[in-house]
Amino acid sequence: MRVALVHDWLTGMRGGERCLEVFCELYPQADLYTLLHVPGTVSPVIEGRRIVTTFVQQLPAAARRYRYYLPIFPAAIERFDLRGYDLVLSSSHCVAKGVLAPGGPHVCYCFTPMRYVWDMYGEYFGRSAGLFTRGLMPPVAAALRHWDRRTSRRVDHFVAISRFVADRIRRFYGRSAEVIYPPVDVQRFRLAEDDPEDFYLVVSALAPYKRVDLAVAVANRLGRRLLVVGTGPHEARLRAQAGRTVEFLGWRGDDEVADLYRRCRALLFPGQEDFGIVPLEAMAAGRPVIAFGSGGALETVVPLDSEEPATGLFFPEQTVESLVQAVTRFEREAHRFSAKSLRARAEQFDRPRFKERIANYIEDRLAEAARC
Repeated sequence: MRVALVHDWLTGMRGGERCLEVFCELYPQADLYTLLHVPGTVSPVIEGRRIVTTFVQQLPAAARRYRYYLPIFPAAIERFDLRGYDLVLSSSHCVAKGVLAPGGPHVCYCFTPMRYVWDMYGEYFGRSAGLFTRGLMPPVAAALRHWDRRTSRRVDHFVAISRFVADRIRRFYGRSAEVIYPPVDVQRFRLAEDDPEDFYLVVSALAPYKRVDLAVAVANRLGRRLLVVGTGPHEARLRAQAGRTVEFLGWRGDDEVADLYRRCRALLFPGQEDFGIVPLEAMAAGRPVIAFGSGGALETVVPLDSEEPATGLFFPEQTVESLVQAVTRFEREAHRFSAKSLRARAEQFDRPRFKERIANYIEDRLAEAARC
């Protein structure tokens, strides 16, 4: 069976690339199509196959500033010739799902419809963006929305990473989607056995919509130590806001991040995410989560006062006061969290379960196509 994998871009190992890694293991002979590839930035499992890129690969500074080429991504992805493949499996949060797939069934594992032109346009291109960008983007975003909606019909079967994303697919594309949660490699994390150290942790890209500013402001107000792992365009502004108890660690490798999870008091997760791998990684290390009560976190974090063992608590509004109240409550009731229960919750999303579920789903869709 000839299989084509389609992924937006290969520039680092984030949650989407960890899903792609599983797809590569399921279909080790598959060809991989992507807008651009920065060699050495993804795992050997991904790097070790035939990777086909677009003309975006040759554009100036594409490796670092590829997002500036967003308006031409649709034209680039449509240039792939996927005739002759028995299965096209796209993993998409941007344009990968719009690929032309004239052969076998096209299954899209959808991280989200393009959120920066749909319901999070303001977070990406609002006041935090430059004047030129704010003036240019309205017609570009309108064209991208039209293309995104129209090309959703090229997908035979959508699979969403969460019920939150499945609802977006329904609203923006008018399509239904199966929900299969993405994988957490629980075995990467050692369960906390000692008492936590006296710091809170944020692991996040430093972009405005991630709302790391809330965590920094709360650490300033309460005088709590906060370690921030991540880089991004909002970093300079956050550093300027931070007080003496806040430390920015920049990018850190998987092993060091796993160690930070195990040692922290709790993970702060102040943004609205489509799913959110980071809270489950903290749980896998036996540490609780203080999360904004919206988006994918509602499907992974079990709050205090629920019937199941708690793995965290929510704050209802993206305000400093709301997060202050949540942190204060956590410090009163931290004794109610069990490291083993936190780990058990993360194991419900473990990598082998994802691999089995997605493999079975695709096999069923192929069997349906064969009967038609």
